[in-house]
This record gives sequence, C-alpha cells and structure tokens, in this order.
Amino acid sequence: MFFGEIAALVVAICWTLSALFFEKAGRKIGSLSVNIIRLVWAFVLLGITLLITKQTFFPTDATGYQWFWLGLSGVVGLFLGDLFLFKSYLIIGSRTATLVMSSVPVITATIGWFFLDEILSLKSIIAILVSLSGIVIAIADRRLKIRVPAKGLLLAFGGAMGQAIGLILSKKGIGDYDPISATQIRILFGLICFIIMITALRRWPKVKEAFKDRSGIRAVSIGSFFGPFLGITLSLFAIQHTKTGIASTFMALVPVFIIVPSAIMFKEKIAPHHVIGAIVSIIGVSLFFF
Repeated sequence: MFFGEIAALVVAICWTLSALFFEKAGRKIGSLSVNIIRLVWAFVLLGITLLITKQTFFPTDATGYQWFWLGLSGVVGLFLGDLFLFKSYLIIGSRTATLVMSSVPVITATIGWFFLDEILSLKSIIAILVSLSGIVIAIADRRLKIRVPAKGLLLAFGGAMGQAIGLILSKKGIGDYDPISATQIRILFGLICFIIMITALRRWPKVKEAFKDRSGIRAVSIGSFFGPFLGITLSLFAIQHTKTGIASTFMALVPVFIIVPSAIMFKEKIAPHHVIGAIVSIIGVSLFFF
C-alpha cells in the first residue's frame, strides 16, 4: 500500500486550505501575528491529541538525537521558512507563492540524494519533472511568464528552501518516532523562535490587537488545524513511509488544488491553461504508481 504517498496527497489538500486561510488572516492581522497564533493553536491541538493517544500532553519519550534534529527542522522549516512564506503571501498572494514552493521536490530530492543516500529511479525523476511542469503551466500566464515583485518571489523561494531543508532534517531525526510527538517538538522550537523575535521587535501589542479581529482569528484557527496540526503531522508520516523527494512532489500539488478555491475566495478567473496544468500534474503523480 502507498501509505506515504496517500498521506502526502492529503497533506497537499491540507496545505491548500491553510494557505488560503492564512493569506486571508495575514491581510487582516499581519503575517507575524498569524505565525505566532497558528503555532500556539497547533501546539495545543497536538497536546490534546497526545493526551488521548499517549496520556501525556508533551512528548517526554524522545531521545536527545530526536530532540536535536526535529528541533533544528522546526527552526529552519517552521520559523525561517514560514516567516518568509507568509510574508510572500501578502506581496504576491498564496496562489503565486505556491508556484515558487513547487521547487521543493527538486530541492528536497537533491538534498536527500546527498545526505540520506536516497536514489530516485528514472521513472521517479520523470514523474517529478512532469508534475512540476504541470504546476508551472497551471499557475503561470499563457506565455508562461510571471510578472510579480522580485521581493515576493525571493521570499517565497526562501520559504521553499526552509520547507525542503526542514523535511530533510525531520527525516533524519524522526526514524520510527511518533509523528504527532515529532510535530509538537518541531512546533515548540518554531514557537520559541517567534517568541524571541516578537519580543525583540516589541510587537506583542500588535499580536494582542489581532485578537480583536474575529474574522482574522477564525481564519487563523481554521488554517492552524489544516496546516501545522494535521498537515505537518501527516507530512512526517509521509516521509516515514516513502522517499522525501516523492513525498514532497505530492505535497507540491498545492498550486493545482488551490486554483478553484482561490478563484472562489479571492474572485480570480480560471483560464484554460490552469486546467491543462492540473491534468499534466495529475499525470505526473500517477507515474509513481505505474
């Protein structure tokens, strides 16, 4: 059974929803407030889940090795990576930002090849390229050109690098460890980094002000459930059961999944090349199974 691949596909759906709601929330209460609030929500939700499954709110059974690598992945992926990504949402929008994030499979597979000795077959490489081609076609304009601010693109690429390296570090640290506990460790370190940053920048009054915006908080809450809670947990489960390059390719389908809901939520038009790109991406993904 393709448990890892199926989990990664569900992750793409979760991250599609979280991207939409986090963009909506960020435009109302700011990206920094969204980042800290979403991690607090996720940390609590994961703690409650652990209480039900392991009768403990906090993972105390992790080894020092796991704490180090999972913690480091939290700093790189959930702090640095998401700090850049969420800022890019406000500049170029979640739909364009997810296009840049489609470079994650290539980055992840390359790093995995060097550091984890993961060898991708020719078919897997072709599948990745076809899938990425579909994503580019789906998001770019008819001439395959993207005319957006360079700052937004660089921030989104920073987010892609953070996610890719975070996945590799998670793969190295998680082993057979419980994905829920591993996710909480990652979130804890990301949360600590944001607390330090907000304190240094003296932004706590703005975070407090964010709670007065009910619509923004509601969007953060929904995004938190599908993103750092369900999405990240399933992403760790996915990389436990398949190669990181393959898992990240499925997760990179977010730009395709986001087309219709983005059009509805932000009133964007759907062009023929969006549909063509989606079909090409699906063909690419299907190559993993045949």
